[in-house]
Amino acid sequence: MRIVKNNKLFKRLLVAFLALVIVACVVVPIPYYIEEPGETINLKELITVNDQKDKHKGSFSLTSVGIRRATIFTALKSKVDPFHEIISEEDLTGGASDDEYLQIQKFNMETSQNFAIEQALKLANKPYEMNYQGVYVLGVEKNSNFYGKISVGDTVTKADDKSFTSSEDFMKYVKAQKIGQKMKVTYIHNDETKEATEKLIQLPTDKKPGIGITLTDHTEIDSQDKVKIDAGDIGGPSAGLMFTLEIYEQLLGKDLRHGKKIAGTGTINSDGEVGRIGGIDKKVASAAASKNQIFFAPDDEITKELQKIQPGIKSNYEEAKAAAKKLKTNMKIVPVKTVQDALDYLAKMK
Repeated sequence: MRIVKNNKLFKRLLVAFLALVIVACVVVPIPYYIEEPGETINLKELITVNDQKDKHKGSFSLTSVGIRRATIFTALKSKVDPFHEIISEEDLTGGASDDEYLQIQKFNMETSQNFAIEQALKLANKPYEMNYQGVYVLGVEKNSNFYGKISVGDTVTKADDKSFTSSEDFMKYVKAQKIGQKMKVTYIHNDETKEATEKLIQLPTDKKPGIGITLTDHTEIDSQDKVKIDAGDIGGPSAGLMFTLEIYEQLLGKDLRHGKKIAGTGTINSDGEVGRIGGIDKKVASAAASKNQIFFAPDDEITKELQKIQPGIKSNYEEAKAAAKKLKTNMKIVPVKTVQDALDYLAKMK
């Protein structure tokens, strides 16, 4: 009789243990992420020009990649779900902390917006000025004497009380000093101006003195035309092309889309070039699910050097076409190298 009771107890414990294992597989996160089709967002909802909304038919939409922390269950599920991919934390963040990653994504979005506004104003022949705000910090080396003081997302405005008009000028000044020399750096952290004085280190790249930060220009557009982009929590640079098209249409007050639903992706730079992005297959899937008729894809050049590093790599346009074929969608995939390529296509679309 005792053996029977023990067997029943063992079975109950086994069931409870298995239940805990299943819950853990479904709920407990692992150090991986799932990339999947995200939202496709009509830019009429995000952008106004001179306090006016786009009232023309059709739409320009940005596309996004959804990212969520993986569990064992979702990681396994991603192996069979189309357009889902598991990636490591290192591949996603590049070794940055969660806060640093979010700061970098925020800056990339702000830069994307600035370049998009600049390109749209250029195309519309509208006057503007690009104002230099300082040096934006993208990373701080652990061997830097400023590590733990200056952070990713800060904006460096001065060195030894000297102001600069570009990050290049800032770097020239720093490199003209001596290794081990103390330098006072003025920077903005969370909208508060701060100062830190530390010794310069020897940079491993060129053996010159430096403060040990990865930097880029922090600029803002000044224009008579008031362009407002309410991107919310969306981060990254990949909406640059679509931002440009939507802003340009609103600046002209002219219907460029002819009633079509148009989505797309691609970075934009100060020369109007459309750059490569990641996860384009997932963006195509998102755009197709939202019933878009046209999708602009970066037609980036794959160099021999890049092919050596990543054998089998394809251009974004080729990846987008392959995704559309897999989806069996009628959405037309259009290759673009510049924003002008997209405008030329729209002009012929009547």
